[in-house]
Amino acid sequence: MEQVFKRPVSLKDVQTHFCPGCHHGTIHRLVADAMDFHGVQQETIGVASVGCSVFLYGYFDIDVVEAPHGRASAVATGVKRARPDRFVFTYQGDGDLAAIGTAEIIHAANRGEDITVVFVNNTTYGMTGGQMAPTTLVGQKTSTSPYGRDRKKDGSPIKMAELLAQLGGVAYSARVAVDSPKNLIQAKKVMREAFGYQAQGKGFSFVEVLSACPTNWGMTPLKANARVGEEMIPYFQLGIFKQEGNE
Repeated sequence: MEQVFKRPVSLKDVQTHFCPGCHHGTIHRLVADAMDFHGVQQETIGVASVGCSVFLYGYFDIDVVEAPHGRASAVATGVKRARPDRFVFTYQGDGDLAAIGTAEIIHAANRGEDITVVFVNNTTYGMTGGQMAPTTLVGQKTSTSPYGRDRKKDGSPIKMAELLAQLGGVAYSARVAVDSPKNLIQAKKVMREAFGYQAQGKGFSFVEVLSACPTNWGMTPLKANARVGEEMIPYFQLGIFKQEGNE
């Protein structure tokens, strides 16, 4: 019998530690698939940030560098400039990339660093207790916004994919979700495209992935997955916001 579905070569055969219903495992598979598709596993260096993404080294069969909180894109810049022959990507959460790492990601993107950034947006600080993040939706309750995010006091959730798409150094910027088969198929395509931009030396590429966090949202896995489609996608619209050379 022909095997039509298997573990990507770039992904280790290990049991996940992530909470039930968390989408990190699914996103890991998409990243590994993109590496396999472009044949870059042996040349890849991943950069992990502080947060749930910190365990990158435990799941991918590649070299991984650990970065201080928010500094993954800066570290990746150094890695790529020191080893331009390597494929370099970061894997970051919203509390990391869109808060303490705002300056790093904006300037790396604006300079057009030849790296790929995978940004997991679950609208909360996943590892450190579920605090309000820059992407937390208006009205969403967190450990630091028990009455819900207030637009007047806290501002609006930041749309990173659209923000970075405005910068001249960005070659590719997109947002996807993994809450349904249809969205998962599109996410796989987009991840391959984003990795292809670096594999072909086309410059900075960015993929934002909408993800569930059942534990910090206080929901069952099924309800958390449904929330992605019902609440997150209407605000964080899916799509490709910049695609140089393919307009």
